Amino acid sequence: MRDYQLDALSYDPLHGYIAFASRPSTLGEICERDLIDHAWVQRLRQIHQLQTAWWVFPAAEHTRFQHVLGAMHLASRAVAALYDSLAEACPAVPSRGYVESLLRLAALLHDVGHGPFGHFFDEHFLSRFGLNHETLGRVIIAEQLGELIRGVRRNPHSRLADSEQLDPAQIGYLITRPKPGDRAASQWLAHLRSLFSGLYTVDNMDFVLRDAYMSGYNTQAFDLERLLHYSFFSPRGLTIHARGLPALVRFISVRAELFRSLYFHRTVRAIDLDLADLFADSGELLFPGNPLERLDEYQRFTEWSLLLDAARWADSPDAGRRALGLRWRALLARQVRWKMACERTLFFSPTAGESSSLFSQPSFVEAALRAQLPGELRELPLRIDLARHVHRPGTRGAAAGQNFLFDPALGGIRELTASELFRQIPVSYRICRVYALTDQHNAALAAALDSLVDGQAADDATNM
Repeated sequence: MRDYQLDALSYDPLHGYIAFASRPSTLGEICERDLIDHAWVQRLRQIHQLQTAWWVFPAAEHTRFQHVLGAMHLASRAVAALYDSLAEACPAVPSRGYVESLLRLAALLHDVGHGPFGHFFDEHFLSRFGLNHETLGRVIIAEQLGELIRGVRRNPHSRLADSEQLDPAQIGYLITRPKPGDRAASQWLAHLRSLFSGLYTVDNMDFVLRDAYMSGYNTQAFDLERLLHYSFFSPRGLTIHARGLPALVRFISVRAELFRSLYFHRTVRAIDLDLADLFADSGELLFPGNPLERLDEYQRFTEWSLLLDAARWADSPDAGRRALGLRWRALLARQVRWKMACERTLFFSPTAGESSSLFSQPSFVEAALRAQLPGELRELPLRIDLARHVHRPGTRGAAAGQNFLFDPALGGIRELTASELFRQIPVSYRICRVYALTDQHNAALAAALDSLVDGQAADDATNM
């Protein structure tokens, strides 16, 4: 008879019941609950999944904690669909219990290094120290959670072999994006990495479903069942059968639309402009130094702690700190300084020189835009925002070279970029927005931006 005391269920609006190992089955064993309840994971309850978009979409108050539980659940779904093909493609693969527990814990811990405002914090704070949330998370997993990870022996669906022990370094490898020359110790581990940094992953499949549902954008964003059903591991890597391509294209399209509608929403990006200024001016008041050297403090550093502390600066006797505190309070009150004057979207094909485009850097656009304005407006306070999204596999980014297509007509496997379906999708797009402090000069700004866009289109046509 199954021992129902060993596992617990957490209800999720997307996935239904999420099972996790809640009690040890043998003396001294570490169970998944020990990691779920650990302070490093529980702190994710205090970091929003949608960075600043929750200030725009009132229902989207979900956190990274909910997301990592969902990703852990999808890791088991992926193992159920893919383990047999992985074992066939990589005979040296460990037991199903090992692979499933490894993937579940990697999914649970993949965001453990995040700071307040998620990826925004990577760009505007961690980058000062040559870090991002993945490299920081890798250290946290190895140094803070490694002993617990090595003690895990089972999950609700499978168990490690008696001779096996989880390796925290493998989890760190899985959760960090590939770099040129980056090689895994084994083929099976390299294949599994595509479930974290490929085109469709346990991470992005959960956040697309979750963000679409919680924001009200779409309650059934894409066909998860079909996508997993037609996926398998071949010797080359994670492969999808041609019959699954429509589901994959739908996933890509919905993810792209979420970027346009949610993550790149005009007001979200305006809030980000204010937040970027606040981060630049707040300096070490935000956090006193390199988080790697202060992991205990970083564990307690979340959006809750940052926003509470920053709002209190308004009561400081120090004039500089008091002024910063008033600006942070204005942000908390959702008093957004920058107003969108105009926007244009540029789509880039495989033949378009995106990196050499005028629209590759905000500073390039601002200088050219000011040159187009009437003389009396050339010193107008402006901010240029360029939001970029990559649609296709095989272009710049972590997905390149990690996902493959099985073509039944040819009976062979090729990279997804060879598919005619993907040739119909632009490589990338950039949304160029001009922000000003008032709406007074919107017409002049729009005319100047149109002139730049028309010039870019003419250059692209010449270079084709």
